[in-house]
Amino acid sequence: MAKSKPIARLRCAVKNYEWGPIGEASHVARLAERNSGEELDLARPYAEFWMGTHPSGPSYVAGDAASLKYWIAANPAVLGDKVPDKWGPDLPFLFKVLSVAKALSIQAHPDKKLAELLHKSRPDIYKDANHKPEMAVAITEFKALCGFVTAQEVKDVLATVPEVRELIGIEENGSGLIGVKDYHSSRSNPTENGNGLANKTNGNGAVVGEESKTYLKSIFTTLMSASQDAVSNAIQKLKSRLNDENKIRSLTEKEQLILMLEQQYPGDVGVVSAFFFNYVTLCPGEALYIGANEPHAYIYGECIECMATSDNVVRAGLTPKFRDVPALCSMLTYKQGFPEILRGVPLNKNVYRYTPPFEEFEVDRCSLLPDEAVTFSPVPGPSIFLVLSGTASIKIDSLNGLETFSEGDVFFLSAHTEANIMNAAAAMLVLFRAGVNERFFD
Repeated sequence: MAKSKPIARLRCAVKNYEWGPIGEASHVARLAERNSGEELDLARPYAEFWMGTHPSGPSYVAGDAASLKYWIAANPAVLGDKVPDKWGPDLPFLFKVLSVAKALSIQAHPDKKLAELLHKSRPDIYKDANHKPEMAVAITEFKALCGFVTAQEVKDVLATVPEVRELIGIEENGSGLIGVKDYHSSRSNPTENGNGLANKTNGNGAVVGEESKTYLKSIFTTLMSASQDAVSNAIQKLKSRLNDENKIRSLTEKEQLILMLEQQYPGDVGVVSAFFFNYVTLCPGEALYIGANEPHAYIYGECIECMATSDNVVRAGLTPKFRDVPALCSMLTYKQGFPEILRGVPLNKNVYRYTPPFEEFEVDRCSLLPDEAVTFSPVPGPSIFLVLSGTASIKIDSLNGLETFSEGDVFFLSAHTEANIMNAAAAMLVLFRAGVNERFFD
């Protein structure tokens, strides 16, 4: 096995999920081909490129039979002093590249307590007992559904989308919306709380605050639990209505999304559930973080993704995989409002840092013009670097000579190691670094 050294080249795993682009159309495919040296299968989808120690897609130290996980366990000093005390002899983060051609499932990731329960009850589905907060940094325009829309937007959906009202069991009586199943049956007035006191509204009749969350949970659970026949019938009506209205008006961006999702997942309840989620478009360099128990679905584009080391996913729509609707509907926070978009904080003119509110990880994006150089100062935890495009010459102070890394190359950098990186080609060099969140070491 290779001796402990401050830098180690990695061979990484690829996932051929059906939602990935086919063959060379996928950035993941191009990275995987260069990383492994293996020829692409031009007929297969290439969806995810994994860099880390998770057993479902472990990385290996190049030129060595050892997995990165085993290599770290044999050389725990590469993690620094504080990381093993918190997470043991392992990386607390998993680093990925995603290429998305078809929408991923409506999903959420459990918090630590729920992850432990799910793993214990269904280890065949929920592969580990860890939570999975995550962050996506766009490398192309990237579209996603993330979190629930505001109370006013929920009210607007119920007022303007009759197919959703039908599935939820709401009728319009000319003066408002009445009859939410499993909610209004126990409340005579949607703006009255359990003590007979009026709940706050926003002036337009939309219930806000905790009552809004209770209301949203009720209607969302009813929607996601609807029978397949009812869902298929409602989607067919919705599709027909939108296609007719498209002849006389421009459809909204959300309505266009609904029709696209219907083409990808005909008759799936996830199609209509999309009305209740924020539709987010990230420009390259913008990022979105997703905490535990928050609903989301990636729709299209390519991104860098980093997360706590876990592969736990609770799904309920837009998927042929196992759906756990009761678990998903009960676990969600039902927090409403548009998610925070991160644009990175400049460390210098070449490096931007994305710092989510999670201890396990942070991400740096580095861009260098020809002949430009930058120094990554020593940090007290481990890092993984990916060369997304271009060619880099890297000097490690404790080693003689330079190491050269090109597109698709990945390397592990030990704690307390300085790396001097120079663009060694005529094209732009773009690389990403994942490491333990700097706030963890404060």
